[in-house]
Amino acid sequence: MTDLAKDSTTPSRRRQRFPEISTRAWEHPADRSALVALRKLSGFDDILKKLAGLVSERSVRLMFLATAVKTSERQFPELYDMVRDAAYVLDLEKVPDLYVTQDPTVNAMCIGMETPIIVVTSGLVELLDEEELRAVIGHEVGHAMSGHAVYRTMLLILTNIAARIAWLPLGSLAIAAVITALKEWFRKAELSCDRAGLLAGQDVHASMRGLMKLAGGHNLAEMNVDAFLEQAEEYEKAGDLRDGVLKLLQVLPQTHPFAVVRVAQLKKWAESDEHRSILAGAYPRRGDDPETSVGAQWKAAADSYSQSVKESKDPLMGLLRDVAGGVGTVGGRLRDSFVGAGRASAPGANGSSNGNGSGPDGGSPEQ
Repeated sequence: MTDLAKDSTTPSRRRQRFPEISTRAWEHPADRSALVALRKLSGFDDILKKLAGLVSERSVRLMFLATAVKTSERQFPELYDMVRDAAYVLDLEKVPDLYVTQDPTVNAMCIGMETPIIVVTSGLVELLDEEELRAVIGHEVGHAMSGHAVYRTMLLILTNIAARIAWLPLGSLAIAAVITALKEWFRKAELSCDRAGLLAGQDVHASMRGLMKLAGGHNLAEMNVDAFLEQAEEYEKAGDLRDGVLKLLQVLPQTHPFAVVRVAQLKKWAESDEHRSILAGAYPRRGDDPETSVGAQWKAAADSYSQSVKESKDPLMGLLRDVAGGVGTVGGRLRDSFVGAGRASAPGANGSSNGNGSGPDGGSPEQ
């Protein structure tokens, strides 16, 4: 990790800088509430960083020095400038070292607690253009600044300790609930750092293109951001309650939100008053971080989830709104949804008279 010199070169394309910006500016409310609470555990994080720095981080750093390419003015100079640029824009004094590793898998990561490093794969470098890469590197710088590696590790250690009580009655259920909650936090942390990437690159179209390429590959001429956003809306609407339940079951094991969700969420934040305020210079400063109220952040997180349910077009979320509103037809809606699905799948439904399990066109049953 190198110092960002006072006379550091300004970005090649003029981008706004955010002096003393707090990570609270870009953190999703659910991510921010957890981080603010964990940061109040004064001393625990410092001990964890020191312990990690003694052995594990040294080992990781040596491995990448031996097996990957460390960017510099002579090796991947454009990537080297990008990480310095992101640090300049987000006012990070210590610039993380950036490594490129030979791997066709498209991936990027921020590793380490005391001295974070950023690693990108050759597959990612080949897939994305300059501005898309800038957003990804800004995303990883956001992870480093928020300290996600530190607090994720802290909670995973506590979870492993708690797992020792899994033999107690309901112990395994409690651990499963904790792990589910951790993955939900991890997903929100990714949304946070998508925002950091946007602030670093300041090109929302490049940020969205990069996420779209993660889903569909390099052939950008065959893809369209507007159509991808329409696809995100189609996913949000889901269809009926069965689709809502299936989406929930699919997302629970994930540590990252799905690509269409990330694009839609980033576009929404880019158009928000919160983002406009940051660009206008009205953002939280680091000097105020120690005074941040944990209770206020938990309330903000609860309000965020409540607003998401309120605005969601997902049928399952609609059912939750009805339950919260005391609507007495919830049972009827459930019955109609699943009974109607049964009728639709019965032999002869949709005009088919086949009794052999074939679809209406006589083809094979859908898998």
